[in-house]
Amino acid sequence: MASVSLEGVRKIYASGGRTQIAVHDVDLDVADGELVVLVGPSGCGKSTTLRMIAGLETISSGRLRIGGRVVNDVPAKERDIAMVFQNYALYPHMTVYDNMAFALSLRGTPKTEIDARVREAAALLDIEGLLDRKPRQMSGGQRQRVAVGRALVRKPQVFLFDEPLSNLDAALRVQTRREIARLHRQLGATMIYVTHDQVEAMTLGDRIVVMHEGRVQQVDTPMALYERPANRFVAGFIGSPAMNFFPGELTRADGNGSTARFRAAGGAFTLPLAPDVSVPPADGARPVLLGMRPECLRLATNDDASAPIRARLDAAEPMGNETILYARTGDHDLTARIAPGVVPRPGSEVALAVDSAGLHLFDPASGARVGA
Repeated sequence: MASVSLEGVRKIYASGGRTQIAVHDVDLDVADGELVVLVGPSGCGKSTTLRMIAGLETISSGRLRIGGRVVNDVPAKERDIAMVFQNYALYPHMTVYDNMAFALSLRGTPKTEIDARVREAAALLDIEGLLDRKPRQMSGGQRQRVAVGRALVRKPQVFLFDEPLSNLDAALRVQTRREIARLHRQLGATMIYVTHDQVEAMTLGDRIVVMHEGRVQQVDTPMALYERPANRFVAGFIGSPAMNFFPGELTRADGNGSTARFRAAGGAFTLPLAPDVSVPPADGARPVLLGMRPECLRLATNDDASAPIRARLDAAEPMGNETILYARTGDHDLTARIAPGVVPRPGSEVALAVDSAGLHLFDPASGARVGA
């Protein structure tokens, strides 16, 4: 296997005398044996970045290294990578065995070695009983496993996955995701995986690269992204349901106090903040954007000294192990994830207690995390 390094990699498209920067100066180091996930909304540049690594898109500027070798001008077939696509890309007239063996046959690999590699990959993926079938005789999940097997037999330096689970139903996505994670552990392979699904990213990646509008927003471990998002975009993209955001201002808890509090715009609610939050001057207030995870909220009980947020319940979604509440406080919508149990009727008022340790502050102009 091999490491992958991107140094200031940029992709520019030119059309009709106009240029568009699809990927802005990406710097990224993927260690040998690491599984890194590129995640972001459609059009963020994640698939374009993957295709530049694969050699399917030219690099406008910057440098790409695979295994320490600069490969900017190396053809895709000579980069020793294998790519798994969203649409499987299997030859419909070939059996599973022939689909998996095809690339090796083109290389002139001896038949005995081809047979050994195909059967080894089939055993890893539990598709030994499918080797004589053709793609039309299999389910979507089985076809995706064949596509992964076709990549495995090549024993490349790097595996690339371009949204491989998008065409599968929910149950198959979970199963196939688990199989990819198991393969990574068994093979110790270098893998770069692209998805728009933040659940896939959180459950698969050793590290995650969050992209937006062609730029890398943050690179970190899944839990670090969740607990310490670098900016509002990352905070809102990672986590389901998404983080609540409230515009307001940061003030001192009292005129001369050393602790801060947040006052939501319109006076909807006021919250005390953790002691480590920097307080503004005694005679002033600082505009901020408060980020609050839905799980930081819970229905207030009689034991709570105060319930700082009062809201009108719009809807409740019982999920079995939890309930999602959608409510409105002042001019602000909010979402809460609470434990299952008795839920007030829609239209009634609810009192919500807040875990202040899970709150985040962002600059309303730049979106950057305050104190990051």
